[in-house]
Amino acid sequence: MKFWARTLVGWLLAVALPTAWSAVEDGYDLWLRYRPLPPQAAAALAAQARSLVIAPGAATSPVLSAALGDLQRGIQGLTGRLPAVATVPQPGALLLVTPATAPAGLTLPWQALGGEGYLLRRVRLQGREVTVIAANADRGLLYGSFAWLRAAQTGADLARLDEFSAPRLPLRLLNHWDNLDRSVERGYAGSSIWDWWKLPDLRDARYVDYARANASLGINGTVLNNVNAKAESLTAPYLAKAAALAQVFRPYGLRVYLSARFSAPVELGGLQTADPLDPAVRAWWRAKADEIYRAIPDFGGFLVKANSEGQPGPQDYGRSHADGANMLAEVLAPHGGIVMWRAFVYAPDARDRAAQGFAEFQPLDGQFAANVIVQVKNGPIDFQPREPFHPLFGAMPRTATALEVQITKEYLGFSTHLVYLGPLFEEVLRADTHRPAPGATVARQITAMAGVANIGTDRNWCGSHFDCANWYAFGRLAWDTDLAAARVAREWVQQTFTRDRRAVDTVTALMLDSREAVVDYMTPLGLHHLMGTGHHHGPAPWVSDLERADWNPTYFHRAGPDGIGFDRSPRGSGSVAQYAPALAARWSEPATTPEALLLWFHHLPWDHRMASGRTLWQELVAHYDRGVARVEAMREQWAGLRGVVDARRHAEVTAYLAVQAREARWWRDACLAYFQAVSGLPWPAGTQPPAEALEAYRARRFKFAPGQGG
Repeated sequence: MKFWARTLVGWLLAVALPTAWSAVEDGYDLWLRYRPLPPQAAAALAAQARSLVIAPGAATSPVLSAALGDLQRGIQGLTGRLPAVATVPQPGALLLVTPATAPAGLTLPWQALGGEGYLLRRVRLQGREVTVIAANADRGLLYGSFAWLRAAQTGADLARLDEFSAPRLPLRLLNHWDNLDRSVERGYAGSSIWDWWKLPDLRDARYVDYARANASLGINGTVLNNVNAKAESLTAPYLAKAAALAQVFRPYGLRVYLSARFSAPVELGGLQTADPLDPAVRAWWRAKADEIYRAIPDFGGFLVKANSEGQPGPQDYGRSHADGANMLAEVLAPHGGIVMWRAFVYAPDARDRAAQGFAEFQPLDGQFAANVIVQVKNGPIDFQPREPFHPLFGAMPRTATALEVQITKEYLGFSTHLVYLGPLFEEVLRADTHRPAPGATVARQITAMAGVANIGTDRNWCGSHFDCANWYAFGRLAWDTDLAAARVAREWVQQTFTRDRRAVDTVTALMLDSREAVVDYMTPLGLHHLMGTGHHHGPAPWVSDLERADWNPTYFHRAGPDGIGFDRSPRGSGSVAQYAPALAARWSEPATTPEALLLWFHHLPWDHRMASGRTLWQELVAHYDRGVARVEAMREQWAGLRGVVDARRHAEVTAYLAVQAREARWWRDACLAYFQAVSGLPWPAGTQPPAEALEAYRARRFKFAPGQGG
C-alpha cells in the first residue's frame, strides 16, 4: 500500500476510534455505532475478519482507503480487535477484490454487478475459508464494506454470507434546502452543516462523517444549496467552498451538485435577459459551466426550480420548461453533467392546483435532452401525510424522471413527532401507475430518487433520534426500491439502539404504525393541506383569507353544511383523468375509491355511508380519535424499553413523545371543532368534545416557528 494511503487509514482510525466507548450516547454515531458485541458474538465475528486483504500491487485509491478505514473502525469497535491490512489471504480474511485483482480460481458474476454493485460471499480459496467483498470498481467495494458491517451489526450468519446487490437507480441524492446564511428552509435540526463563512479553509470533521453515513447507504450525490437558490452560489468564492466539500466527499463516492438560479446571467453577468434562446445567455452559462468544472472536475450538475413560487424561469420569456432545461443541459453535456428540473409548479389561477404539474410537463414528453431528468414530487400537491402518487409517473415514457420525497417532516410535525417515513416511501415506490400496463410501478418508471434532507448541526444530526431513521430509509430504498419498509426499520433499530429481540420487535412495530397515526390525527380519509399557513405548524383548517386561493386550507377541504372534500372526479375539476384510464375510472366513483383517498377525489355529504357502517362525520371523528390513541400506545411501548435502551436517548425520545401526544390531541380537537362548526352536526355518541372553544384554537400564533429560513 502506498505511504499516503497508509497514512490516510491511520488518520481515519486516529480521529475516529475512541479509547473506550462512552456510556452516554447522544446519537451522533447514527447507525454506524459499532458498539462492542457480547463476548461470544465478538469472538465469532473476529474469527470471520482476522485480516483485511488487498491484492499485491493493487492500486490503492482514496475510495479503497475509505473502505478499509471503516472496516477497521467497525471491526475494532464490535470486537475490540484491530484487523491488519495484508496482501496474502489467511483463514478468516476479508478479501477485497475487483476483476483486475481477483486471485486465480475465483469466478464471480462480474458483469451483473455493474459499476456500483457488490458481492459478499464466504468461499474456500486456496484451501482457506475467506469472505470475499467483490466489485467492479472501488466504489462498489466501499458499498460492499458497509454492507458487510451492516450484516455484522444486525446479527447475520457471516459464515454463510452470500449477498449480491446492485443499485436499482443510478442516481440517489440528498437535496439540501440550505441557505448561504446557514438557515435551512424546512429544516428542524439546527443550522446548516455547511459553514460557508469558514469554507474553504476550515473543513469541519463532521463533513467526513456526513460522507461516511451517506456512503453506508449508497447515496451518491448531494445538492448543497436550496432550490430557492441565490445566484451567489455560482460565484467564484462559493464555487471554491463547494470544491472544498467535494474534495472531502470524493473518497466516499459522493458527488456535489448545486441548485442554479435561472436568472443568474442577469444578476451576475450583467445581461439584460435570461432568455434561454438568447445566444449571449447561452454563452454565459457555457462559460460558467467551464468555470465550475475547473474547480470541481466531477461536478454532478444543476438542480433547478423555475417558474414556481415566484422563482424566475424560461416562462418569463415565453419559453417552455424544455427550452430552459435543454439550454443548461447543452453546456453541461461536454462535462458529463446533468440537469434535474423540478416539476413542482402551480399558478394562482389554476382550477385545481394538483393538476398543473401534469398539465405543464406531460405535453413536453420527448422534448427534453438526454441529460435532463424531470424531478417529480411523490404526490401532486406537496409532501402531504398521504397523497396519491403524482400522475406524471408513467405519463412521460420518453423523459427521464426522478422521484422527489421529503425526508424532513415539513408537514408531519417537524422533528417533534415520531413518524417513520419508510412506509410512505414504500407506498409511492410500489404504486401501480398502470402505464403502459398494470404492474408498472413508480419504482420502475424512474431513473433517480432525491430526498429533501433533514440534516443540521444538532448533535444527533436530524433534530430527534427517530428522524435519522428517515434518512436511513431513504438511502436504503433508493438503492433497492424493492426493500420492505419493515425490514429497513428493523435493521435500523438493531444498529441504532439494540439487538435485544424483544426491544427490536417493539420499536419496529411502533415505527411501522407511526405514519398511519399521524395521518389519522392530521389528515384522515384523503384530507390534505390543513396545516398552519407559511410555517405549516399545527392545524388551521379555517384559514380562508390569503392572497391566493390555493394557499388556503379551505381551498383543499371545502367543508361546509353540504359536506367535505375536493371533487376531482369528472363532475368536479376532472383532474382524476390525468391518471391511467383504469385508475381514473376506479377513482371517479366514491364506491371504488380507497377510503384512504376518498376526500382527495370526492366532495361527499356528511351522512355518506362508509364501509364501517358509520356516516362520514362519524368516521372522521373515529379516525381523529384513533390517531390520538395510537400516539398514546407509542408512548407506552417506548416506556417499556427503559433499561434496554440507554438512559439518555430513552429519556429524550420519551420527552418528544409527550410533545407529540399533546399536539396530536391539539390536531384532533382543533380540526373537529372547526368541522363540527361548519357542518352543524352533533357530536357522535360517546365522543369527547374538544378541550377548548374553536376561537381559542384559531387565536394561536407561531411567529417564530422554525424552518422558514431564506
